[in-house]
Amino acid sequence: MKEVKDSIDKVYKEIEKIIIGQREVINEILVAIFCNSNALLESYPGLGKTTMIKAISDIMSLSFSRVQSTPDLMPSDITGTYVLEENNGKREFKFHKGPIFANIVLVDEINRATPKTQSALLEAMQEKQVTLGNQTIKLDRPFFILATQNPIEQEGTYPLPEAQSDRFLLKIKVDYPTFEEEELIVDRFTEIKKEVTINKIIDAKTLTQFQKYTKDVPIAKDLKKRVLKIVTKTRSEKDLIEYGASPRASIGLVLASKALALIEGRNYVSKQDIEKMAYPVLRHRIILNFEAERKGMTTDDAVTELLKRT
Repeated sequence: MKEVKDSIDKVYKEIEKIIIGQREVINEILVAIFCNSNALLESYPGLGKTTMIKAISDIMSLSFSRVQSTPDLMPSDITGTYVLEENNGKREFKFHKGPIFANIVLVDEINRATPKTQSALLEAMQEKQVTLGNQTIKLDRPFFILATQNPIEQEGTYPLPEAQSDRFLLKIKVDYPTFEEEELIVDRFTEIKKEVTINKIIDAKTLTQFQKYTKDVPIAKDLKKRVLKIVTKTRSEKDLIEYGASPRASIGLVLASKALALIEGRNYVSKQDIEKMAYPVLRHRIILNFEAERKGMTTDDAVTELLKRT
């Protein structure tokens, strides 16, 4: 516990050199990484998502690549392609790796890519591999896809299919900074200051060990049953929800709660961990019914109501 907590405290200290505020968002990104899972970040433009993810990859000594999603982006632009090259007078096909071959892949505005391109990410997200023709290539470990999407610009976008949304452990909402935080941001980026040096705190081997520690965090039987009841209620409370969450949500909520406990320096899962992680785990896995939408409810409102009823 002490080893992990000390490392996490140092990680926060380094991130604060680059990012002001957004502690909850950083926490949830770390939860996804400790669970060896993918995360979807939703926010308005200009809130530092790319900078934040790049800083985390630097601090953890992980390779980083960025894919800017556009309607003309092809699957081969992500996975890579075979190129005919001449070598010692012979022509042969050589594979050129795409940006998917990195530890952390930031897929910016994922809902601007066509369904065909989005589906190219499915295998990488779930199986940690890509298939090209008859060849399957394993991706470097650890491997995470952190995707972003803009909630306001819906023209020219392709909403993520439910099967792909379900592959993301968390849907993280990035909100605007407070007045005081924004004042600090303006000061930092409008004054001449010395260049910030980011120190590498965790390497890939240590991170893999932390992922094992996450699964080792114990959870009481009554709390595990509470998780199952919450997820089961997403399927039975028809006055709120049309379609509920799959068993993948139950697994995700238990794992995410364990990761949050570990990050906060505890060797047990609390009820508060479950309630805090229920929102990012469930908000993209449930579809509200017409009556709930008519009342102006959001998926977060529905999760709040489920927690009250459980």
